[in-house]
Amino acid sequence: MIKPKVFRVALSGTFQTGDGEPVFPMFDLAPLVGDPDIEFAYVPGVDGRMTGESLEDFDALVLLLEKFDADSIPRSGRLALVTRFGVGYDTVDVPACTAAGIAVGITPDGVRRPVAIAILTYILALAGKLIAKDALVRGGPESFARRSDHMGKGLVGRTLGVVGLGNIGAELARICAPLDMRLIAHDPYIDPRSARAINVELTDLDTVFRESDFLSVSVPLSADTRHLVNASRLNLMKSTAFLINTSRGPVVDQHALVEALKNGIIAGAGLDVFEPEPPEADDPLLTLDNVILSPHALCWTDQCFAGIGAQDLEHVFSIKRGVAPSVLVDPEVVNNSKFQAKLEHCRINFS
Repeated sequence: MIKPKVFRVALSGTFQTGDGEPVFPMFDLAPLVGDPDIEFAYVPGVDGRMTGESLEDFDALVLLLEKFDADSIPRSGRLALVTRFGVGYDTVDVPACTAAGIAVGITPDGVRRPVAIAILTYILALAGKLIAKDALVRGGPESFARRSDHMGKGLVGRTLGVVGLGNIGAELARICAPLDMRLIAHDPYIDPRSARAINVELTDLDTVFRESDFLSVSVPLSADTRHLVNASRLNLMKSTAFLINTSRGPVVDQHALVEALKNGIIAGAGLDVFEPEPPEADDPLLTLDNVILSPHALCWTDQCFAGIGAQDLEHVFSIKRGVAPSVLVDPEVVNNSKFQAKLEHCRINFS
């Protein structure tokens, strides 16, 4: 490998508008600009996918919307990091990256509080029938007078269920503690002591569906979680219960959910993600008045994106120092000899 003069960082081309302006100006690139040993460039994808040829001379990639698959891996062997702008990594071929000695990073610190707040927003809006009451006012005095027909649902003593008590699910439990709700969760990977520390009762999956008044799904998309929320599990839920999904659309069988919402199997839903995404204009989901929808962006705030960007750059600077990033999708990559060689190269040349 030819010794590079500088540490080179690629940024997804989708971070820029067609006019070359930043799409997310709160993503502070000053740390890259201020380091004389770093060069960075915006690298566009081709048909929504990063190409290996375009990444040959880079050490790290901050990935936004584009896909990164096995054919995106440059032949030079130089690329050491792909860090996602967010926590979802279903657009990245993680096994291929690990095999090539490329670490895949994500940014849980940036999204933990914003996504939990987004879920709480849905809880409060659904409980208070916010959308319906907004429409009552806009309909004039006659509809305004029907406000007693739209009584909300108090939260004290109600059960908030969480599927996935990880980064976001645990934060949701913490911020909902003052609401005096009962907190239950299903997560086979969580130590019961960690759950008890935040006053969450761990239980089996069916019990979470059966007992929740508000059920939030916070799991990554995988073969095991695809359509985890299906017709049979929706039928376990109370007719007065609400489902909230801010994870990935295919975690919920959307056809089954539409039928459950139409037939009163559950009372309503709050969805920030869809299958497919975006939904088609004639999707029956869009005709329902007992679901609140947002375009995979309810958590998008200046603070959220600043935090995501900051953790991405933490990962980049870790690689530059020859240190494995703090949050890796596949921690086994640190044992890969190719990755270790890249870290050693960075320690010698850039730290």
